Amino acid sequence: MQVVGVDLGTTYCAVSALDDRGQPVTLPNRDGEMLTPSAVLLLDDDRAVVGQAALDVAQEQPDSVATLIKRRMGLASFGRTVAGRDYRPETLSAVILRKLVQDAELRLGPVAKAVITVPAYFDETRRKATHDAGRIAGLDVLDILDEPTAAALAYSFQRGHSVPSPHATLTDQPQTILVYDLGGGTFDVSVVKLLPKRFQVLAIEGDVRLGGKDWDDRIVNHVAEAFLAAYGEDPRSDSQSLTMLHAASERAKRTLSKLEHASVTVNHAGRKLAVPISRKEFESLTRDLLTRTRLTTQQVLRQAGLNWDQVDRVLLVGGSTHMPMTATMLRDLSGKPPDNSLAVSEVVARGAAIHAGILSARSGSASLSMSPAAVNALADVVEISVNAHSLGIEVRKDTHRANDVLIAKNTQLPSASSRVYFTRTENQQRVRVRVLQGEASQAEACIPVGECWIEGLPTNLPKGSPVQVRCAVAANGLVDVMALDMTSGRMARAEIHRSTGLSDEQIAVEAEWVKRLRIQ
Repeated sequence: MQVVGVDLGTTYCAVSALDDRGQPVTLPNRDGEMLTPSAVLLLDDDRAVVGQAALDVAQEQPDSVATLIKRRMGLASFGRTVAGRDYRPETLSAVILRKLVQDAELRLGPVAKAVITVPAYFDETRRKATHDAGRIAGLDVLDILDEPTAAALAYSFQRGHSVPSPHATLTDQPQTILVYDLGGGTFDVSVVKLLPKRFQVLAIEGDVRLGGKDWDDRIVNHVAEAFLAAYGEDPRSDSQSLTMLHAASERAKRTLSKLEHASVTVNHAGRKLAVPISRKEFESLTRDLLTRTRLTTQQVLRQAGLNWDQVDRVLLVGGSTHMPMTATMLRDLSGKPPDNSLAVSEVVARGAAIHAGILSARSGSASLSMSPAAVNALADVVEISVNAHSLGIEVRKDTHRANDVLIAKNTQLPSASSRVYFTRTENQQRVRVRVLQGEASQAEACIPVGECWIEGLPTNLPKGSPVQVRCAVAANGLVDVMALDMTSGRMARAEIHRSTGLSDEQIAVEAEWVKRLRIQ
């Protein structure tokens, strides 16, 4: 059984695997394309179509196609019906994953294991949902990996070793790298330290609601307003007209990455209008979006305790970095020419494949079809990541609910921390603990991971009895909670109940449906 790395993107996906030399190779899909659009068309005869064909159908039947699924990860519903039914984002993502694996198997043979990437700024709820999507797709998910980390791994392995030896290194001398990752739906920026055999993330910042789609939306609104002014009709009011306008706007954005001028044609209510747009005009329409990424980039550097003189390279990742404005902004900000020497849309999947290889090499997995030298070189790599959000517990402080932080943001992972809390009533049998992620001191301003009930406390506990709560964050960002009743010295059971997450039983039900689905 083979192992792959999957970049499960908001707008496009890619799959990679390691060759016999331990080098990552992007695997083309059934149509020979390196990227597969993240679009799912559901048909009423237990069939699904994933990729470009689904996008094409979306222009005529938008209600039958799901897109931008990644932006809904961590929520209980996709947010609208698809082909007349409400689906969970995990299930729709699993359909995409199943298609990606099917196509990869045409070249690799059976695939059972995968590393799936997520934005570095994804909270635990979204990471858990992504992990669940992999399970629904029938995969053994080896790990959930941050996208900038994956990209930096891929760049570090781009070193020209035709056959890695046990003495091969990530770098000849220590390097500090800033990874600027602007994808279709999310934005991350990370600072990474490379040592000969050590890969260490120093700091992470990002925005899970900022990506290339937001640049597309600015063109959509600009063109729609022009149509409204000309004809008194708004193409955004009709789902089919809006879907076609989105597609035309994305094409115009891509054109403007190569040419100074483009045109967007909109058809609505029996009327047609071609709206010209220049690169200068586009950059003016989206200047505030670019500024948001600039401020986030400056912030992550401060969090890492560095200045630009201490950064050796600036790496571009994500399809949206094709826009010239991103490289220009980073060059002005850093004083360094950004590095896009690898295919920016494939580099995350390649890094995921490398991480999968490292994990498999360490575990002695027989699924690796690599030379012993390559396996040994991968097994020697030490990877260290950090948590993107602080982890805390909701507590009462006077009359308000506060976030009591146990593990601070940008702490090296894995990490754990404990604190003593006290029962509030006599003979209390269980304690309700609400787990939060976020930097705010107010609980309501943070991201709820879920509620943890500490069960099995001994009888006749007096009020104010101490209970020690231990929170841990794994290397992949997933959260675990344990507790100790300090009166009896016994461990108490603690299980996180997520308001939007899936149980093992629900995952099994969704997996059975995906398994029956005929996916093209």
